[in-house]
Amino acid sequence: MLTWARISHNLTSGSLHARRFSWTSTKYYSSSVENPEYDYTAAREWHKKANLLESLRGLGEITYSRSSGPGGQNVNKVNSKAQLRIPVDRLLPLLPTALHKGILSSRYHAENSSSLVIQADESRKQQANKDTCYRKLNELILDVYKHAVPGETTEDQKERVRKLQRAAKEARLKDKHIHSSKKQARSGSGRD
Repeated sequence: MLTWARISHNLTSGSLHARRFSWTSTKYYSSSVENPEYDYTAAREWHKKANLLESLRGLGEITYSRSSGPGGQNVNKVNSKAQLRIPVDRLLPLLPTALHKGILSSRYHAENSSSLVIQADESRKQQANKDTCYRKLNELILDVYKHAVPGETTEDQKERVRKLQRAAKEARLKDKHIHSSKKQARSGSGRD
């Protein structure tokens, strides 16, 4: 369980913290998040069709500021650091429900402003840093998808699992039969 979810369950409804965390569990979650029976087939279909970089381009707001670190006068004079701010309520409707929890627990989620804040200052150029922000967002969504949605099980895999289960059951029954026959042999020779 996530720490913020644990905190919101442990607090009383009258405390300040409970009011602070109460919107987190209700504002952006649907009822299916409480019951983790997600529609994984819909998520897989979304992943096959999704062209994330193009669909996310106009979603957030980009701001530029002065970068830090090495770079000489360029760092001091040019606003090259890019910061992408995407409101969560605009992003989540575009994503499958199975990904919502992972997005909200990512390191980019700013709880106070209810948005994802991604920044980049690797390059000396604004455009390159802007592209890096969108690339990081894309990587975040794909990483959450990879961890949240299990792969599809083929019929060959299902059959292999059935065979392994059958073999394990037969081995267990054989061991039980051997153990039972040992016990019967001991009690049959009794000390009369």
